[in-house]
Amino acid sequence: MKVESKVLGILGGGQLGRMSAMAAARLGITTHIYCPEEACPASLVTPYFTCAEYTDKEALTKFANSVDVISYEFENIPVETIEFLTSIKPVYPDSKLLEVSQNRLKEKDFLNSIGVLTAPWAPARSVEDIATTFGKWGLNEAIIKTTRFGYDGKGQIFHRDGDDISSSWASLNTDEAVIEGVIDFDYEVSIIIARDLQGQMAVYPPVMNEHKNHILDKTHYPSPLPESLAIEAAEMARKIADAVDLVGVLALELFVTKDGKLLANEIAPRTHNSGHWTIDACAVSQFENHVRCVTGLPVGAPEPIIAAEMHNLIGDDIQKLDDYLKTPRAHIHLYGKTEAREGRKMGHVTILKK
Repeated sequence: MKVESKVLGILGGGQLGRMSAMAAARLGITTHIYCPEEACPASLVTPYFTCAEYTDKEALTKFANSVDVISYEFENIPVETIEFLTSIKPVYPDSKLLEVSQNRLKEKDFLNSIGVLTAPWAPARSVEDIATTFGKWGLNEAIIKTTRFGYDGKGQIFHRDGDDISSSWASLNTDEAVIEGVIDFDYEVSIIIARDLQGQMAVYPPVMNEHKNHILDKTHYPSPLPESLAIEAAEMARKIADAVDLVGVLALELFVTKDGKLLANEIAPRTHNSGHWTIDACAVSQFENHVRCVTGLPVGAPEPIIAAEMHNLIGDDIQKLDDYLKTPRAHIHLYGKTEAREGRKMGHVTILKK
């Protein structure tokens, strides 16, 4: 009997690509990583690696012809790259979802259009737009974010009435932004959904997230979210997945307000930092489910088998490694990065609870 072995192409060579490649290997699926950076984390765990720019059509063509299906590990891949590759091989998720998630204005408009509530928001393309929105809303403060390339607190400012608007606008170095009302929230949660080629879905339970300097610091499962809101969060995720015809994994970040409502913050069309705990605490991790879905395998059951707490190792947190090595029930995941810098994710530790 001959067993068919597929080759999965992954655009992006960071830790998410690395963990996806490792999950693929467990399923007997070979990976080919495409990334502009030499010695990236994912390149260290895959037999095939192409180092080239995302605009290099010759390299992209060779890459596409070497694989059966293509996915990506982060959302800042040019949409044009995805559309070009799609003309050669299937790419999941498709460019529609990528385009929505790359632009915060499009993302919020999309979420609202399908009935998913967000914080109040308005576009800003000039200093005057900020002043007008503050006056119209009667605001004392707001968060202003660039529409593109913002993550881990980058590309945003907290603007208060009385601050110099011109300085705030100039600091963003953009020609398009979104103004968001400040939410009085109790805590933040996220929920991850996987959807396969047959439209079958698996939703992981919501988790509570703690941030440090705008970067995810810890994730807790189970979360304190009441069952009624957990059901609502899962329905939001399903609604989004169906609306974009998702194939793969998607994460939805949510605010839990003081008065017990859920407001969507943003979506990520990929595996997510807040789902790393699933590697050690679920029979089928978010990474395995992503690989399953994009390669045509059935989505796996998402049920956790144990409570867990995930700690990110950010920058100098790597110096705590010796302590974690001595911690009972701690599962350590390092990303192969040799230089620790401020804000850089060096690895994570999942501590399983009794």
